[in-house]
Amino acid sequence: MDGHVVHAFGDDALGDADAVTLAKQVRSGQVSPAELASASAARARQVDPQLDAVALSLYDQPRFAGHEAGALYGVPTFVKDNTDLRGLPTNHGSEAFTARPAKRDGAFATQFLSTGVTVLGKSRMPEFGFNASTEFQTGPPARNPWHTDFSVGASSGGSAALVAAGVVPLAHANDGGGSIRIPAACAGLVGLKPTRGRHRDGDQASHLPLNIISEGVVTRTVRDTAAYVAAAEDYWRNPSLPPIGQVDGPSNRRLRIGLVLDTVNDAPVDQPTREVVERVAALLEQAGHVIEPFTMPFTQQFAADFTQYWGLMADLAVSTGKLVLDRSFDAAGNDGLTRGLRALHRRGLRRTPGALWRLRRVADMYASMFGRYELLLSPTLAHTTPRIGELSPTVDFDELMHRLETYVSFTPLNNVAGSPAIAVPAGVTTDGLPLSVHFSAAHGDERTLLEIAYTVEAALPFASITSPSASRSKAS
Repeated sequence: MDGHVVHAFGDDALGDADAVTLAKQVRSGQVSPAELASASAARARQVDPQLDAVALSLYDQPRFAGHEAGALYGVPTFVKDNTDLRGLPTNHGSEAFTARPAKRDGAFATQFLSTGVTVLGKSRMPEFGFNASTEFQTGPPARNPWHTDFSVGASSGGSAALVAAGVVPLAHANDGGGSIRIPAACAGLVGLKPTRGRHRDGDQASHLPLNIISEGVVTRTVRDTAAYVAAAEDYWRNPSLPPIGQVDGPSNRRLRIGLVLDTVNDAPVDQPTREVVERVAALLEQAGHVIEPFTMPFTQQFAADFTQYWGLMADLAVSTGKLVLDRSFDAAGNDGLTRGLRALHRRGLRRTPGALWRLRRVADMYASMFGRYELLLSPTLAHTTPRIGELSPTVDFDELMHRLETYVSFTPLNNVAGSPAIAVPAGVTTDGLPLSVHFSAAHGDERTLLEIAYTVEAALPFASITSPSASRSKAS
């Protein structure tokens, strides 16, 4: 197909409003949840044949949460296809089995629904969330609404495509190595990865020897992410973490921010990515913050240990598939990346105990960086989003791993440390692809991340997919 911009924004009940605006309209009686769901379903039918972002649709029978007190009551959304919703299958993006309908909502799904959202279906993801692009062994890839020849990232790629294209204002995402922040970066969205334990854990997290997964959303505005976080906290808050509360805008605090431009695995950072991070750093200095160059105290060993753990997760997924997922599970149906990761783990099995020991120490090393700094600023990814096919699971495994490791070089640290981080849009390239910057904070400090994201949004207004030519001129 010839690449082009795809979006569904128009003159309907959704308009170009964000979730906060739509929820206010529902509360005032200006519009009903059913009207918003109908408009969202129509938009999905319009664009999904080109984007392939929907795993399962509920267009004719949306699930209305019924939580009228929820701050996002009536806002339409999608849930990622690795999270149980009662009566719907959870297939984890895999072609290796066909899931039966879940008997109950998962623990995180219950918290998500408590915000009052209306679910219109499940969004697509790559098999088990292992890839950084939503591509499949045999099925069609999910495509980037900004340019359909390009990847929309992963693993929450379907959610990101639907939000960026205007089908819904926010959608569920989760993050085990960058899976909220990577698609947010690729699709020009805000993507907050919360602190470990900030929300109820998703169902798969309990099976991991080291929980690296956080739950959240992708949105088009900072205030939608802030509103979601506050709404989820109204349902349940981890008493061991400081509350976030409602964050309504930037802070007046003068922050000391470490500027990180180099990867821990020596992967090169491309010119557009480096330049946009430097531009944001300059804007923050103009706003009164102190920016200092900083070198991460992590080495290639961290990257090697994370890859070994990545392989362990693949090994566990395949080895327990029949027991944990479905009796129909057949490893012959796994994609090339899952099979390759499992083989990589088994070849280096004796390295796993040491890798786990070192990874469990990362949280303390990470915390030591925040004695001097309130935040770290870095690229979200080492280069702009690749074309469809470059990260396909059909690519030779060794070559695919090289491409993934030189692309996803900044995000995994926060998953291992359990720390919060946020991807924030920062313009587009000359050919119209989104650019993103990444902020990391101390354990439990999502508030500062949201405040700095508001600062960036005000200083560098987020590009609009509806006027890509104007967006390009802003970022040039």
